[in-house]
Amino acid sequence: MTQENASSEIYLSIDNLWKVFGSFIALKDITLDINEGEFVCFLGPSGCGKTTLLRAIAGLDLQTKGTVMQDGKDVSNLPPSERDFGIVFQSYALFPNLTINKNIAFGLENAGRSKLEITDRVRELLQLVGLPDQGQKYPAQLSGGQQQRIALARAIATNPGLLLLDEPLSALDAKVRVHLRHEIKELQRKLGVTTVMVTHDQEEALSMADRIVVMNHGIIEQVGSPTEIYREPANLFVADFIGEMNQIKSTVLNGSRLSIGETTFACHSHNFDDDMLVVAAIRPEDIIPHEEGYVSDAENGNCIEVLLQEMEFLGSFWRCHLQNNKFGISGLMADFSINAIRRLKLLKGKDMVIELPADRLMAFDRPEVD
Repeated sequence: MTQENASSEIYLSIDNLWKVFGSFIALKDITLDINEGEFVCFLGPSGCGKTTLLRAIAGLDLQTKGTVMQDGKDVSNLPPSERDFGIVFQSYALFPNLTINKNIAFGLENAGRSKLEITDRVRELLQLVGLPDQGQKYPAQLSGGQQQRIALARAIATNPGLLLLDEPLSALDAKVRVHLRHEIKELQRKLGVTTVMVTHDQEEALSMADRIVVMNHGIIEQVGSPTEIYREPANLFVADFIGEMNQIKSTVLNGSRLSIGETTFACHSHNFDDDMLVVAAIRPEDIIPHEEGYVSDAENGNCIEVLLQEMEFLGSFWRCHLQNNKFGISGLMADFSINAIRRLKLLKGKDMVIELPADRLMAFDRPEVD
């Protein structure tokens, strides 16, 4: 979260919110505060409840119990028409028989604005989203990216206090998606509008959000800044869902060490008791490569010899698959830079040394003990 957002007042407050469909619990005891001007992403796999939560905030699907407060006002049981928000759907939901000007003007006309005011506002919004000359066209004449910009312009036309985005970029191709997410974030900063976006795309959430709400099976697993979510995951689900993560069965030794196979490693601080069975986890990019024969000077160097089994070129780095039988694993995944590969002359089938930095080797509850 930015410093500006950190000092802002709470704009949207969700307390003890549940949503039940028959015997299925879609949302369970959701409590969350969102600051004024903040950009928050609801992130999680399909069916985790993120869209259901967004619809409850909008009043499109009322919660079974719990409260939604917006700008100090209880809106829990108000219909959508009496709530102060703009929304952009995955399908854009533009009116195909209306021109772009008419699409953007729709909410303004319903609000009783004058024709002159509407004309000026539509012109201003088209300029804002970079489509000043498209007003007379119809939605079908625009690209997907252009239609999404128009849907965004329509959503913010009435200056809502809250902007809701339901997977707004998922229907676009990768290049347009990357470009548009930058534009949406810049527009949100410029307007200062409190924004909630639903996405299943972790890269989208990491690049756009001030804070990320990671959801799974109708509950919130973790709330934090993109850096916190990625670098300090609260549990194994978050660690595994966000980015790549090596997972290795291990045992806790003396609180600050882990036993993996025949080797003992220093690790990140945790609250597990000695002899507990846990999962050791480390991200591929955190593994440090060294040449064969390297010996660490540090007591907690966490260095082991490995065989470089496979190499996969992924453009900006090489994904390497490593093996060490004494370590008790095969298929440890490491991402090495092109410079590191060149400097150490790493090749498939070569022996090498890797270092697992203690501050990046984490321990989590083991889901199942075999």
